[in-house]
Amino acid sequence: MGNIRPTYIKRVAFELLRLYPDEFNQNFEHNKQMVAELTDVSTASMRNRIAGYVTRYKQVAQS
Repeated sequence: MGNIRPTYIKRVAFELLRLYPDEFNQNFEHNKQMVAELTDVSTASMRNRIAGYVTRYKQVAQS
């Protein structure tokens, strides 16, 4: 069973990956910084959820 994430987290994550494909990797801390720089997310928890989804997406795509 996987985690169910809201559509807006996925939408922002896919948009970031489409616009900046080389800026993200499999490191959560790096992705967290990049999300903070590239977006205007208001809360840390939202930033972390988006960064976590991007990280997981990159890990699955890599394998």
